[in-house]
Amino acid sequence: MLEILYKDENLIAINKPHGLLVHRSSIAADTSLFALQLLRDQIGKTVYPAHRLDRKTGGVLLFSLDKETDQLIQPLFASKAIKKRYISILRGFCVEEGTIDYPLAKENGIIQEAVTHFKKLAQAEIGIPSGKFPTSRYSLVEATPETGRMHQLRRHFAHILHPIIGDRPHGCNKQNRLWKELFEMDTMMLHAQSLDFIHPRTQESIHIKAALQPEFHRVLNILSIANPQQA
Repeated sequence: MLEILYKDENLIAINKPHGLLVHRSSIAADTSLFALQLLRDQIGKTVYPAHRLDRKTGGVLLFSLDKETDQLIQPLFASKAIKKRYISILRGFCVEEGTIDYPLAKENGIIQEAVTHFKKLAQAEIGIPSGKFPTSRYSLVEATPETGRMHQLRRHFAHILHPIIGDRPHGCNKQNRLWKELFEMDTMMLHAQSLDFIHPRTQESIHIKAALQPEFHRVLNILSIANPQQA
């Protein structure tokens, strides 16, 4: 059963597990499970994805329950009227806070503006060598993307040389191998923590938040970092 975070007459949100596709895709013939179909079957009603999350990303995923609401909510994402917050674990010690203003190319080569704000919540160091370094260092960050480009956070953090742990192909192969071999962990450490927006039907202020999932908790425990959602 999918965890339902929010539901009214027009909208429903779930805490999408890492590794679950939002809907059927020609590039993922290896699975028959999709959030859209699972949720539809769970509630017995057609749902329409209001936005997208990468397959590897967990957290808040919003759906409309009717076509009219879907036509109202999607422009809110496009116009930056919905505030999105993510939690992620990166390789290395990043700066305390910053803005990544780095345009990204679409698959067809068109360049689009892309802006991500982030702040460091905690950092950790474990006594396991990483390449030429005697230890491995990590940063827990909160990221707030202004734009919503494909793989934006993954590509932006790789651009500043602090890739997301567990990310392929944008991440660090050495770190990904380390976590796989030593801790049997290959989940991408990117969690869509919350959405904030004005409901397009009722004009109410809506805040939807998703708890971190078990594998994310396990990595935080390995790094001796407290759950930021309980701080």
